[in-house]
Amino acid sequence: MNLRDDPLLLFALCFTALWLAAQTGAYFGRKRAKPDDSEREDLGVILSAALTLLGLIIAFSFAMATSRYDQRKNYEEAEANAIGTEHARADLLPTADAARVRRLLRSYLDQRILFYKTREAGRLNQINASTAQLQNDLWSAVQAPSVAQPTPVAALALSGMNDVLNSQGYTQAAWRNRIPVAAWILMVAVGISCNLLFGYYARHSERKNRQFLVLPLIASVAFFLIADMDSPRGGVIWVSPQNLVSLADSMRGQ
Repeated sequence: MNLRDDPLLLFALCFTALWLAAQTGAYFGRKRAKPDDSEREDLGVILSAALTLLGLIIAFSFAMATSRYDQRKNYEEAEANAIGTEHARADLLPTADAARVRRLLRSYLDQRILFYKTREAGRLNQINASTAQLQNDLWSAVQAPSVAQPTPVAALALSGMNDVLNSQGYTQAAWRNRIPVAAWILMVAVGISCNLLFGYYARHSERKNRQFLVLPLIASVAFFLIADMDSPRGGVIWVSPQNLVSLADSMRGQ
């Protein structure tokens, strides 16, 4: 199971780990002798630097997740434009071939919508297999008349179909483009270190207060949001195929 595709579970595990880190730091802090002012000042500088580093890593990871989410949305729009353009260019082909291309495009469009809406791995494999078969049929449907009558007009239909197939490949690549695992490990490791220092730095009278929940909660919420945006199919934030659905509705009305 990939934790990056289950943001809620990631949130629960991170919150537990960070809270335990803060409690561990407080435990070791109670074992040491009471520090003098200079030692507390040094610890404060180290804690501030660690928290700054954590903030920078979270901001960097959030920016990465946001850019990938925007990329997936942009490619969904590009797919809809490519399919709609090729549907219109089908008029450039002979009547029988044009009817076949439109029929195949409607079936292909339905599969692309399912690709965006499906979250089950087994169902997704079936959709990908159907999509690959439809792509072969679409290319054959356009290639045959273009080869039989190699005119500039037929070349437009062939070029448009090439855009349709390429747009699907770009989408697949964008959905596989995730925040690296190494970045997640670094982010969680820095978060744990910050909470250890936070618990260790706290005064004796503060180590049983509820403030130990604050930093783990804030960091865990940030991790949850990053994982949610980075996961194409997990969590609550995901790309809705609005443009593809709108195109499908317009095709049915024709």
